[in-house]
Amino acid sequence: MRIVSLLPSATEILCALGLEDQLVGISHGCDYPDSIVHLPRVTSTVIPKDASSGAVDRLVREQHRAGLPLYQLDEALLSRLAPDLLVTQGLCDVCAVPDAEATRVAGRLAGRAELVSLAPTRLEDVFRDVVELGARTGTRERAEALVRGLRARLESVREATAALPHPRVSLVEWADPLYACGHWTPDLVALAGGVEGHARPGDRSRRLDWAEVLAWQPEALVLAACGKSLEDSRLELPRLAALPGFAELPCARAGRVFAVDGQAYFSRPGPRLIDSLELLAWLFHPERCSFADGRFSAATLASFTP
Repeated sequence: MRIVSLLPSATEILCALGLEDQLVGISHGCDYPDSIVHLPRVTSTVIPKDASSGAVDRLVREQHRAGLPLYQLDEALLSRLAPDLLVTQGLCDVCAVPDAEATRVAGRLAGRAELVSLAPTRLEDVFRDVVELGARTGTRERAEALVRGLRARLESVREATAALPHPRVSLVEWADPLYACGHWTPDLVALAGGVEGHARPGDRSRRLDWAEVLAWQPEALVLAACGKSLEDSRLELPRLAALPGFAELPCARAGRVFAVDGQAYFSRPGPRLIDSLELLAWLFHPERCSFADGRFSAATLASFTP
């Protein structure tokens, strides 16, 4: 089978299912595992990789007002790659090629590639998508085994944190303007032994007023900027620290303000969400989650003290 993946999370799932050698094309954002980065890239974006969160927000709004796309799909290259299976997404037009565009192009391909569109909003949906891709690629048993392993790790975290005090948490998905987390991330916070103050599981991320954060008085604040690397997120922390009342928040006084690699661990609904869960559990309860010691380091997160 010849497979083209239009989103990083699908690429990670396919590789976890042992289908790396069947991938013939990937998106501009696919960067994990390292062994796939040489593959042809069938998408591109007008969003600069190193742009600040404020600059990205302005660009997205400008493109939408002008009716211009954020992403381009190379139809000629896709045609040459002649995929049997094209994996796309119907969750967020700001994060990847829109489902409608992928469907349109797939319908014009010679041989008409089979299209799979993923749109998970909860952690359980991610597990379902793993099994769905397994079924579409003849690796269902492998997919079910992968999900069992992910669930076992999830249960280990749940058991380790269930009886502990749950700190109040503000997990921010964007810094300028502020956005609360959404989709599967509130599930992760709860399973990790925290109480997310601004979002409900399954809901989209939303604009967050700083007054809400001040009212919540979070005991831990985590910036996991959507699609941003650790370094990009770390650079946004001083902006948060400059907001009125930040220094008096319990999280700031206790030194529990963190930036994490949102691109690798939180933005992509794939197997590494369980790494995200373990990371959060370690941040919230380091004394009980020693299983994560040594796995998460300066390459994964940065702390901030005002």
